[in-house]
Amino acid sequence: MPYDVGLWCLGNEMDGHWQLGHVPADQYAIRAQQAAKMMKDADRRIELVACASCSVDMFDTYMEWDRQVLDYLGDYADYISLHRYVGNPKDDTPDYLAVTNSIDRQIEEMDAVCRFVQARRRSDKRTYLCFDEWNVWYKNRETDGEGKFAPHLVEEVYNLEDALVVSGFLNSFVRHADSVRIANIAQIVNVIAPLITRGDDLLVQSIYHPFTMYAGRQEGTSLRTYVDGAGYMSESYGRVNYIDAAMIQNDRKLHVFVTNRSTDTDVPLRIVLEDRPIESLVSAEILTGGQDPKAANSFEQPDLVGKRPYREIKVAGGRSQCFLPPLSFAAMTFELEKW
Repeated sequence: MPYDVGLWCLGNEMDGHWQLGHVPADQYAIRAQQAAKMMKDADRRIELVACASCSVDMFDTYMEWDRQVLDYLGDYADYISLHRYVGNPKDDTPDYLAVTNSIDRQIEEMDAVCRFVQARRRSDKRTYLCFDEWNVWYKNRETDGEGKFAPHLVEEVYNLEDALVVSGFLNSFVRHADSVRIANIAQIVNVIAPLITRGDDLLVQSIYHPFTMYAGRQEGTSLRTYVDGAGYMSESYGRVNYIDAAMIQNDRKLHVFVTNRSTDTDVPLRIVLEDRPIESLVSAEILTGGQDPKAANSFEQPDLVGKRPYREIKVAGGRSQCFLPPLSFAAMTFELEKW
């Protein structure tokens, strides 16, 4: 295994005209197949990620590029990559928070392409999804640092609504855990990042918190989650529920992740498992920043948007109930009754 690296990407955004190595799908597929054959002949243990449509906005090639590439690569492709950057340029918070609908759809469309090619080729091997670039990015596009020492480039300032969108990404990945095997935020420090540095100081941005709330609750099996309740119509993404949710079960532990997209309403939440009663609450946290979707942390006010213990949860009769405040994200862990 070269340098003990087991996962390799066969290029990056090759369908993008801005890339120096941009080529049509058929030419990329030939290059990728040749590279994949050599690499897997050298070490069968490695896994390879095929380069996919870099954006749902690539109207001329989206999904067709992926079909052609997978058809040619065949079983050499262990994964196919997905990229997605979202934002709120229209300054419409409800519409922005509904983008999770589109993230779900992108995952399901790409998985459908993978399954179609697998079926057409009569292959037993399934190609999984590698969501290896995703984030909120739209405010700061400055990339010209010529003549400057360590220039501040693409340093996005993230607010509460951005954090809720990030929680929606994470919820969607968990809901689609059968197809999304890898997901990587881009980036980590300073450049469109959850962490910002200034000298020796470190600022934790709003989008950092959904990760920490998920981090201790990630082991287990993703459960099929059904949400029934009030919602609204989004101009861009259709009807959405106020509540966006995902659930993970790990033996007797049940982890629940819930985002309230309402800008002004406490939403009643009732959590019920079809086949197993909830016994007790183990822990819960909630991410809030008041009712201002534009609230953002700064070096001067580092805790404007943050998480706190969430104690307004009741467990009775084998189910849990609470009211989730507007513009918030909650992560809860429950103990289930023994079988």
